[in-house]
Amino acid sequence: MQSLSYQGIKITKHSQQILEDELVVEAPLQININNEPYTVVMRTPDNDIELIRGLLFAEDIYKSFADFNYSIIETQNSIPTIVNVSITEKNLGKGYLNKRTLLSVSSCGICGKKELKDIKISGEKFKKNETFSLENVQEMFLKMSSFQQNFKKTGGSHAAAIFDKKNLLLTIKEDIGRHNAVDKVIGDLLQKNDLKNAQFLLVSGRVSYEIVTKAFIAKIPIIVAVSACSSLAVDFAKEFGICLIGFTREDKMTVYSNPNLKNT
Repeated sequence: MQSLSYQGIKITKHSQQILEDELVVEAPLQININNEPYTVVMRTPDNDIELIRGLLFAEDIYKSFADFNYSIIETQNSIPTIVNVSITEKNLGKGYLNKRTLLSVSSCGICGKKELKDIKISGEKFKKNETFSLENVQEMFLKMSSFQQNFKKTGGSHAAAIFDKKNLLLTIKEDIGRHNAVDKVIGDLLQKNDLKNAQFLLVSGRVSYEIVTKAFIAKIPIIVAVSACSSLAVDFAKEFGICLIGFTREDKMTVYSNPNLKNT
């Protein structure tokens, strides 16, 4: 269940009208690890396994490509509210020692980290990316948009999509949270053992540092956003060798780091 119908009053200068409006569902999900509470995320229900898989991957808690033991502990109105993930001690990553606070909201990035040093990410910088054009990016956004059914109904959900080097769509997911949507698409490709083919990460909103780090950890070298990019996102993208693009609208886009565009 990704949307619910609510009654409202639409007011203009000259009229008032009662209408039924579709709103995107936001619901809490408590994630336990080995029967101990780890975090609570505010998300749009569905694709919970993919969300958890992507989140634990990005947080350096579970990097194995094997399936983990996932069980639903409690539900409300058929929606999972508490789930448990069983991970053997040898497969628990270092990130588990750096637990977030229990509440992780749907748009939060740095908040919940214990110390400033916890936002540092290490790894080998990407080499030169495959070339692409504005036309390639426009075609990918049109493809992503055609699958954003929840956004078309509610206007309240974000989307993330991953494409391969040939600009073919590998996965798309929607959620009320930008970071959740990114976790879902990465988690989906982990489930399918197809993350190695990821080349472009498209997001429907703005890009913060954490989306850049999620892409870097997942080895996705190109990020394209509809909206703005934060200063820290650009700094991280330059450091990581990621091509970061913002304000991708109509016939324009802004490349902030590591451009590798086709000559047009």
